[in-house]
Amino acid sequence: MMDGTPGAGGISAAAVKHGQPVPAAAEGVVTELYRRHRLWLVSTALVLVGDRPTAEDIVQDAFAGLHRALPRLRDPDKALGYVRASVVNGCREVHRARTRALRLHNRFRTAEPPVWSAESAVLAREESRLALQAVARLPGRAREVLALRYLLEMSDAEIAEALGVSKGTVSSTASRALAALATELKEQA
Repeated sequence: MMDGTPGAGGISAAAVKHGQPVPAAAEGVVTELYRRHRLWLVSTALVLVGDRPTAEDIVQDAFAGLHRALPRLRDPDKALGYVRASVVNGCREVHRARTRALRLHNRFRTAEPPVWSAESAVLAREESRLALQAVARLPGRAREVLALRYLLEMSDAEIAEALGVSKGTVSSTASRALAALATELKEQA
């Protein structure tokens, strides 16, 4: 347990203050999490932001943030939650930046609504493409809940913790999002 005390993988306050390196055991936590969870996190981010390069950047930034936060992390078991929350927050920031850019662009001319990247459209079958487009039209919170639930297989309690909302909010958001997707996909069929 990294509790701020020296020894057994812990990091002393003096080590942090003097910029000493993070112990190998702590770096092993990051390496193992990256090895085991990177692909699912990239998939989740891909659903949330719509293009693979951005999704990969978000996940890389989340792991870099975890590495920087290691000296302050008291419980290594919370590292995965930290990374998941960082990925969701990174996706939110991308959406905010895209919205700001779109607003600026719209001041000068009418822009087309954002679409999925060509790479994603080519790789996906037609049914998958339609489903992804329908998910993209959901509100941000609904996309986040569905991605965390179905791609990362997180429980409602874990999703609630990652998003900073109640478990009931997660359940109701998922229910409304699935109903909206069912209606939209049925209309497209």
